[in-house]
Amino acid sequence: MAALTSGAADTAERPDIRAARRLVIKIGSALLVDAASGRLRSDWLEGLAADVAEAKGRGTQMILVSSGSIALGRRVLDLPPGVLSLEQSQASAAVGQIRLARAYEEALSPHGITTAQVLVTLEDTEDRRRYLNSRATMETLLSLGVVPIVNENDTVATDEIRYGDNDRLAAQIAVTVGADMLVLLSDVDGFYTANPKEDPTARRFDVVPRITPEIEAMAGDPISGLSKGGMKTKIMAAKTAVAGGCAMAIMEGSVNRPLTALLDGANATWFVGERDPQAARKRWIGAMKPRGSVVVDGGAARALTAGKSLLPAGVTLVSGRFGRGEPVAIHGPAGERLGLGLTRYTADEARAICGRHSDEIEGILGYAGRAALIHRDDMVL
Repeated sequence: MAALTSGAADTAERPDIRAARRLVIKIGSALLVDAASGRLRSDWLEGLAADVAEAKGRGTQMILVSSGSIALGRRVLDLPPGVLSLEQSQASAAVGQIRLARAYEEALSPHGITTAQVLVTLEDTEDRRRYLNSRATMETLLSLGVVPIVNENDTVATDEIRYGDNDRLAAQIAVTVGADMLVLLSDVDGFYTANPKEDPTARRFDVVPRITPEIEAMAGDPISGLSKGGMKTKIMAAKTAVAGGCAMAIMEGSVNRPLTALLDGANATWFVGERDPQAARKRWIGAMKPRGSVVVDGGAARALTAGKSLLPAGVTLVSGRFGRGEPVAIHGPAGERLGLGLTRYTADEARAICGRHSDEIEGILGYAGRAALIHRDDMVL
């Protein structure tokens, strides 16, 4: 294990969250909800809110992926301790989600921060059309200075379409929005060679430059009574994050002002991103097989090479059958291949609006669509 660094002696490779352009924070149930009473830990949440405000003041865009709705809801419904049935979990989530959203709103509004609740399911990130819609919504919220509060939509998701834990959900959200850093606030202070509560000789890693089969074998089972996310799910989350170019940290988050503690050198384990988030996304798109194609005029071709999005006005021909969010090849006026992108319209819609200005889309399609046929963030040339 010479490739790994352990203990506090070598922290030079640890990323600095002050440099993050876009930062995702995952909050576990055990941190947000008191296990004995089932009540919200308001003082802790106020400390986190101060950290979020400080990060936003540095220019960092923030997304919070928060557990806690089921834990809050089951107390209100006075459900007995132990494992809940799917129906009880859904009912608890329905009651708890509104309380969770209100808690974040009340904690962040004194700092002048607007919050938004975003509920997602596994299907939303596996289906390309839903994925693009989720990404566009998040991008708009972030551009407006909003802090999205994301949670799995447990009120409607069945076991077959659930993430099952917010560690993996947070990693997927981080990749979806192109975040460069993800911090999992947990009930453990990092990744160890074994479960430190069972093995006193377990060693913590400061930095994991690469997730090997050996590293995966070290992951144990959940420790907390409230949290579903054990170290195995955190390693799964780390694999998703780093493949998308996002560095990920695991740290013990129960302290007041946990992000401040991380900046001050608190114990944590960082998993290093494999490449820049935008480069990782472009590589993912570039590996797709196109479902159709569009031909653009000379003006559009020049605009694309200058980093612009593809507008319907620049399209002269649409070929193939494709749905929203599916990959489409982009060809220049002489038929030369320019690149590949994820379309925001179906093939029939694209044919109807090609050559037309964006302000004409609503009159043609009957609804106000997106200005770009293919956005520059969803395109590789």
